[in-house]
Amino acid sequence: MSACVPTRNNHSSRSSRPSRASGIKRPHSPPPPPRHGRFRVSSADLSASITVFLIAVPMSLGLAVAMDAPLAAGLVSAAIGGIVAGLLGGTPLQVSGPSAGLTVVTAELIQIYGWRTTCAITVGAGLLQILLGSLRAARSALAVSPAIVHGTLAGIGVAIALAQLHIVLGGAPQSSALDNALSLPSHLAQSEPAALFIGALTILLLIVWPRLPGRIGRSLGRIPAALAAVVIATAVAAAATPGIARVDLPSWRAHALPELPQGPVTALATAVFTVMLVASLESLLAAVSVDKLAADRSTATPKDGAPPPAPVRRSDLDRELRAQGVANAVSGLAGGLAVSGGAVRSSANVRAGAETRASTVLHGVWVLLAALLLVTALEWIPLAALAALVMVVGIQMVSFAHIRKVHRHREFLVYGATISGVILAGVLEGVAIGIVVAVAVALHRLARTRITVTEDDGRYLVTARGQLTFLAVPRLSRLLGRLPHGVDAVVELDGFFMDHAAYETIQDWCTAQTAMGGHIEFTGRSGGRIAEPASAAHSCCRPWTPWRNHHCHDGGQGATTTAVAAAATTHIVSMTSPAAPPTGSSSRRHGAHRLLNGLSSFQRTTAPLVREELARLAVEGQRPSQLFLTCADSRLVTSMITASGPGDLFTVRNVGNLVPPPDAEGSTGKDDSVAAAIEYAVDVLEVESITICGHSGCGAMQALLGAGPEMPRTPLWRWLRHGLPSLERMRSRHHSWARIAGRLPTDAVEQLCLTNVVQQLEHLRAHEAVARRLAAGTLQLHGMYFHVGEAQTYLMTEGASSGTGPDEVFARVAPGAVWGAETDAGARQTAYGTTVGA
Repeated sequence: MSACVPTRNNHSSRSSRPSRASGIKRPHSPPPPPRHGRFRVSSADLSASITVFLIAVPMSLGLAVAMDAPLAAGLVSAAIGGIVAGLLGGTPLQVSGPSAGLTVVTAELIQIYGWRTTCAITVGAGLLQILLGSLRAARSALAVSPAIVHGTLAGIGVAIALAQLHIVLGGAPQSSALDNALSLPSHLAQSEPAALFIGALTILLLIVWPRLPGRIGRSLGRIPAALAAVVIATAVAAAATPGIARVDLPSWRAHALPELPQGPVTALATAVFTVMLVASLESLLAAVSVDKLAADRSTATPKDGAPPPAPVRRSDLDRELRAQGVANAVSGLAGGLAVSGGAVRSSANVRAGAETRASTVLHGVWVLLAALLLVTALEWIPLAALAALVMVVGIQMVSFAHIRKVHRHREFLVYGATISGVILAGVLEGVAIGIVVAVAVALHRLARTRITVTEDDGRYLVTARGQLTFLAVPRLSRLLGRLPHGVDAVVELDGFFMDHAAYETIQDWCTAQTAMGGHIEFTGRSGGRIAEPASAAHSCCRPWTPWRNHHCHDGGQGATTTAVAAAATTHIVSMTSPAAPPTGSSSRRHGAHRLLNGLSSFQRTTAPLVREELARLAVEGQRPSQLFLTCADSRLVTSMITASGPGDLFTVRNVGNLVPPPDAEGSTGKDDSVAAAIEYAVDVLEVESITICGHSGCGAMQALLGAGPEMPRTPLWRWLRHGLPSLERMRSRHHSWARIAGRLPTDAVEQLCLTNVVQQLEHLRAHEAVARRLAAGTLQLHGMYFHVGEAQTYLMTEGASSGTGPDEVFARVAPGAVWGAETDAGARQTAYGTTVGA
């Protein structure tokens, strides 16, 4: 049987898959579209919308100040981000508004092109986002190294903090982060006391407010820290520093709208791409963070008997990207700032208990009403307070948690290069520098391979640390060539990848040394696997079907093997060389650890490949097409010889692959264990075929041949009594001997093994459930014999009569045989072989 032939027929395979109309969502499939219905607002959404509104107003004004944009533009973008992106977005709880990540970019665009052209650039960035979302490119954006993304945001945060610090000191920021850093000492010497006092008070309140102790602190903590800091700073400024610079909201009649962009086409296109890139990355990262926050909240234990929060759908990132594009296009047309999903506002929305997108939309409505009705109150806010608020936001963008992560994953060089590039050259340039450094680091790691050779009492140890690619082949070949001919060596491969060039180099050297009498062992220091070229893999095989010899974990113990386990289309290779079987205490030690090593290897290598399939089977239940009844012999690996996987075979194993007849009784009563399995498989699982598989060298058959007239009264011999009919059949003159096509059975043991398969099929037909299905023509019975030493399968067919009855011939299965082809014995095979007695 070909390893690439599926063991379940097409009808079964199709029927086991859930239909699209069934409502079952396949793993990693896009979330189902939302059900359209009336826009409902719960009390939790209303409360959360007010909380987010109180954070968004000062944040929007502060970001407008930081970008040197019209202050009304901040409120316009906050309202449009909340309403438009909230209604259309794929992340219901994400709150969109003015982008902190775009502060530096927007400020530079306003300085170069003016405000109205910047609005047009925002429209272009929004249209580009719509296009990318329609092309389903959102997931691709997350493929950028996290070190580059976090480094970009951190660099922007540093630039924001440096610029806003000048406003807190009572001055004006410079055109670049580097100029702000260089001019900071002079501004410190000439700081304005009133602005510095209000800014310091705002920063202190932002830090202390969430940490107020006691019951009063818990009550006050429900008020957002941003709102509390700005309100208190405004009140103090009104009383103590009446002359301080404040917010100046122009009349809506003077609100500026976009104009056709003017300037070099290349520069404008670069600006559009930069705005799109930063806004998209910030929105998508925020969406992923919102998913995590919502998931953590849904799994948390409700307090004080409160009902658990409603589950939230996983984000549709492509839809979210399209919604951000629409919001940016509308915001630019309305004279607003660029929009993106905000981590601060979104996390506040989730923590405030929001359940649906209604909270996001309502927050935008409140911002719009405030921009129209609360102009007088907003104009009391000091600019220093808003600058301090934005400065803290910029500092928070430099996350120490992210720094620890990139350092742990040895990506700090990429992170640092990206930050430096953003601060010194600009956002787009910083991202490009980060990508170049990331590629250089990856190539360096790929090429960095340490190969050492040590000798201990005539035995060599070759150690290869790192990935073995063609770049390491010259050094590897040179070191291996220095070893004597016919050497006794151990090659320790401590890496996770080996390309074709390195594989052939090692394989050729090993073959040459073995031919000269050498003894080579290949091991991995920590069970690491080395990948063989993908071209050698059989892509039609499922990941779990090929078998991997467990001796490969024992550092050379056991028979010579090149064990191959297919991982999708990549073979995982581990090589061992001849060695004497372990004996004594060494054998016991290996046996004690083998199970644990095997379990660990499964969890590390195989479990990730089969987890999705097993999850599907766990939901759908088992639907095997075959009952496979075979011997309990440990050398018989059913999944290997049938190329089957989870859910394909319903397997019953016992000593001697015996099927007691329905009326069989032992000395302790009737044995129904096998009969129960047969009834369950035939009537409940409705299998389509039953196969009885015997094998060479069966210990049960050897015991029956050597048994005397009186059998011992042990459980084993009481069970083996069910094999006596097979022994009698073989010795009878009324039955033809079962035989193997092309040769005679090698000895009496093999003859009995073949005859036992035939006899057990007779017992199987006597069972009521089997007889009923056979009469209906819905069940097939098959006989099978597996020769362990030859690794060869034989299938039972009907041969020509020898004069005393029909012959039972076991025909050899050729490697290229297909179902329904003529075998070398001239017998016809269907499925596993010709139906027996159906």
